[in-house]
Amino acid sequence: MSFINEASWDRIARVVLGAGLIFLGFSGTIEGGFGTFLGILGFVPLITGLVGWCPLYAIFNYRTNNEVTKETAGI
Repeated sequence: MSFINEASWDRIARVVLGAGLIFLGFSGTIEGGFGTFLGILGFVPLITGLVGWCPLYAIFNYRTNNEVTKETAGI
């Protein structure tokens, strides 16, 4: 049983987006409360991209990878 519901391209995009938000938030490029908010928010796509599992995808039974499992095949 595979819990990964993100394709490789989706995972890469999330890691890049998360790292970018963390950089913008904590490097001082964007200052103040909004910068801190972006820095903290960046951990969400970073972690989901590294793990390969998105809780929102799971809730809506959506996946971007094409891996066929027993659950998706209806077996």
